[in-house]
Amino acid sequence: MVENTDCYHEPFQNLLKAGYEVVVYNKGQEAIDEVVAAGAVVAQNNAQVGELCDVIITMVPNSPQVREVCLGEEGISDKAKPGTVIIDMSSIDPVESKSIGAALAEKGIELMDAPVSGGEPKAIDGTLSVMVGGKKETFDQYYDLLMTMAGSVTYVGELGSGNTAKLANQIIVALNIAAVSEALTLAKKAGTDPELVFQAIRGGLAGSTVLDAKAPMMLNHDFKPGFRIELHIKDLTNALNASHAVNASIPLTAQVMEMMQSLKADGNEKDDHSALLKYYEKVSDISLVD
Repeated sequence: MVENTDCYHEPFQNLLKAGYEVVVYNKGQEAIDEVVAAGAVVAQNNAQVGELCDVIITMVPNSPQVREVCLGEEGISDKAKPGTVIIDMSSIDPVESKSIGAALAEKGIELMDAPVSGGEPKAIDGTLSVMVGGKKETFDQYYDLLMTMAGSVTYVGELGSGNTAKLANQIIVALNIAAVSEALTLAKKAGTDPELVFQAIRGGLAGSTVLDAKAPMMLNHDFKPGFRIELHIKDLTNALNASHAVNASIPLTAQVMEMMQSLKADGNEKDDHSALLKYYEKVSDISLVD
């Protein structure tokens, strides 16, 4: 197995705790120091990971990195044996998942896409939600392995379906955060305490995990990142690209993307995505925090 990641390293530590032998590689050694200290073996490059491992887990930032890791110079496919399975836990464009999977299949290598949701806290405690696309029999074979890193692992369909589910998740989260920002800004502008509005609505139909997680951050102007705006921009870019490929209209996603791009232009891209509130505060000339 491989960690080749600028993302979470905790899932790989959970694999070690579950008794799996783990081989890791990352361009930056610091990112995998804790995994190595826990007992993982370090490979010299992606190709060596392919040579040493029968099942390989990748988790990198976006589509170009997945293609490079799998198919690039000294990539996994250089030395991987036919029958090798790659489980890509990156969040990327599902169109690219299918394209990369087709190229790997020509070399006898199988790809599953298995992006995660839940952020760093759930990565640490092993309760991530994993959405999987690929062959059902392969999913069944590696279900227990994935469950060592997750609270839920759900089969969604053929290759690319995992990332389609993840993009759907990211659309819903982004639109929810925008709606919470809009509602709390309205409350403040109308002279009603946003904190009391939050308490009043959270038990009704408007209540949600997003509301409970993000409204307190907005009310305190605490935008320490759990999930950065720049990462959500990446996901919405992939969502828009995928929607164009299948002729689906997602106008609300496009609107929230423009809000996030505005925040990036103002230098807020490292903030938590709950900082969408700043967009509303700016255009409404008001702050939730007096």
